[in-house]
Amino acid sequence: MNDTITLELLHEDARAPERATEGSAGYDLFAYLSNRSVSCSDGIGVKDAPAQLDGATAYFTLQPNMTARIPLGFKARLPSGFEAQIRPRSGSAFKKGLLVPNAPGTVDADYPDEWMVLIRNAGTAAVRIEHGERIAQMVLSRFEVLPFERGVVRKSTSRAGGFGSTG
Repeated sequence: MNDTITLELLHEDARAPERATEGSAGYDLFAYLSNRSVSCSDGIGVKDAPAQLDGATAYFTLQPNMTARIPLGFKARLPSGFEAQIRPRSGSAFKKGLLVPNAPGTVDADYPDEWMVLIRNAGTAAVRIEHGERIAQMVLSRFEVLPFERGVVRKSTSRAGGFGSTG
């Protein structure tokens, strides 16, 4: 089994995912906004908005209660049997109110296009997202694929009701 990730940077200044420390489980993911448009949704409609320039820094302003698809500037091929789980960064969530609304989002091993991250502004003020900013994190996970077999599912414990857990 080949447990390496094939990475294709789509721009000369794009950044590969990076672990901050040797003990980090997650890889930081960096927004790629230079000369890009960002798709945004308010839950009703979708619109594209170009990134702005402030001197040499490209940035995008995410309005409250909006979700944006932030480009990362790379493609990657994961080994078979792996997924990339995209999660919020606690610093971005705490300091800016930025969330990954489908957390953990999944990138499948066979996804062929540029990676992007859904980011939601859960705060009450507009938030500036800058080119190169650490916008989310990725944690790799192995998974199993099992077949389904039709049959009768009988009660195996006293746990019934709820949503598939004890809560």
